[in-house]
Amino acid sequence: MGSFCNESYAEFLDSLKAAGIVIRNEAEVRERLAESQRWRSAFMTLAANGRTLGIEFSPAGNGSDPSAVQRLLAAHAFPAEKEAALLAQLTTARN
Repeated sequence: MGSFCNESYAEFLDSLKAAGIVIRNEAEVRERLAESQRWRSAFMTLAANGRTLGIEFSPAGNGSDPSAVQRLLAAHAFPAEKEAALLAQLTTARN
């Protein structure tokens, strides 16, 4: 794995959107990540369990790029199992 990416949570979310991911209730996501000392862990928790808060990550139709999302998650050193779970969630949402 490459070196750890030092982007902020805001830059990460912007990169995720640039890769074609729609963030429902984005303001809530940004607020929660801003409050967290470990925003990567908080992001994965929100990605897995955020629906009860109205938070959802989904592909933007044909405009999403799963390989770009995978590269982004790898660059931010997310654990492989968490990365795989999010990618599976996005793939399921796409179908």
